[in-house]
Amino acid sequence: MTILVCDDDKEIVEAIEIYLIQEGFTVEKAYNGEQALQKLKDLKIDLMIIDVMMPKLDGIRATFQARKTSSIPIIILSAKTEDTDKILGLNVGADDYVTKPFNPLELVARVKSQLRRYTTLSSVDTGETIYEAGGLVINDDLKKVTVDGEEVKLTPIEYNILLLLMKNKGKVYSISQIYEEIWNEEAIGVDNTVAVHIRHIREKIEINPKEPRYLKVVWGVGYKIEAES
Repeated sequence: MTILVCDDDKEIVEAIEIYLIQEGFTVEKAYNGEQALQKLKDLKIDLMIIDVMMPKLDGIRATFQARKTSSIPIIILSAKTEDTDKILGLNVGADDYVTKPFNPLELVARVKSQLRRYTTLSSVDTGETIYEAGGLVINDDLKKVTVDGEEVKLTPIEYNILLLLMKNKGKVYSISQIYEEIWNEEAIGVDNTVAVHIRHIREKIEINPKEPRYLKVVWGVGYKIEAES
């Protein structure tokens, strides 16, 4: 699998490259957002790691542009003090973020985790495992989501959150439960992370996200898919 690493600090790129190569990955390198987008266009990239602060085109804008044509996992690198960067990154389509300075082994673990989810989402079988709630339908074998017959495109994280809730219609999941189920790690300070993905799902499956038909909030508790929609 090929990982695109984009950061204007060449030493950071090279350090990440060393760890990824040790794990058997192929690495492509870019040093600004424009270069990263060109690599995505020209090459088969399986995951992108991209820094926020870069010349020419920053990581937030590059992620936004990438999401117009690609559903690959994207991990944002951001300075530890810039929480707004993390939220902006998730808002424009990033799947995860890692704060600088970071442990390279943690970054590699997150890369593997994102790729596992993406590979599962991308695999297509011939079966018909269907989950329905009114006009909202998930075909989990085809990894396809439709609302009133119209296909909806979700990122891997969004898909897995929706699938979790659809498999357990009527059950309320707290933010911590959702995070631990989907990210497979302890939920500490993750409210914004989950909330951003929930909002994205609503924007895609609901006619009016402010008055959702399917994905309901239970105030002070969590989220659920309405058993009867």
